[in-house]
Amino acid sequence: MTEPSTAGRDSRAVSKFVEGFAAQLVEAGMQRMAARVFAALLASDSGAMTSAELGEQLRVSPAAVSGAVRYLAQVHMVSREREPGSRRERYRVHSDQWYEAVTSRDAVLKRWEQSLREGVDSLGAGTPAGERLAETLAFFEYLDGELVQLMARWREHRDRTFGKG
Repeated sequence: MTEPSTAGRDSRAVSKFVEGFAAQLVEAGMQRMAARVFAALLASDSGAMTSAELGEQLRVSPAAVSGAVRYLAQVHMVSREREPGSRRERYRVHSDQWYEAVTSRDAVLKRWEQSLREGVDSLGAGTPAGERLAETLAFFEYLDGELVQLMARWREHRDRTFGKG
């Protein structure tokens, strides 16, 4: 049940890319199976595959695919969709998955900032620990502001480069 649009490709070369890119994602901190599933979806022409297709390509169980997809959906790197007229789900990676994954971190940064503010108050701004937390807080506040501007510049660049809008 190989994705039809990949017919004619060297399956070994595709597998080499998928496993190589997945290894790089793992080095960056992503879970191994999630990295493999994400790379396989990224390398598919349609950007979407069923659990069975992913399992066959990666030679893993449906349970392994399910756990990986659950994680990837939580971090906004894939979405689930129903096949029309079927109960089967397809998992899709979108062209803006990196943008979505990064911008979804905004809520996490806000929570960290709030916790750090409370930590500075609790430990005392003039203590060594309080100063360390204050500097960490300042870093996340700075990152938050820069991220908003960076994402806006990315959207403009993407639109110029790929004609999206």
